[in-house]
Amino acid sequence: MGRIRNNFWGLSALGIGLLFIWAGIHRGEVFTVWNKAIYICLECIGIG
Repeated sequence: MGRIRNNFWGLSALGIGLLFIWAGIHRGEVFTVWNKAIYICLECIGIG
């Protein structure tokens, strides 16, 4: 019974994560996230 419960919670978390990813893509936030990731990397390296 414990293994079925773990699979249920794992698949539920995966489904919710995919739902949030889809919502972000649907809202057009891919460019915003990509842009912030680039600036954070450049600041960590010391270029930006």
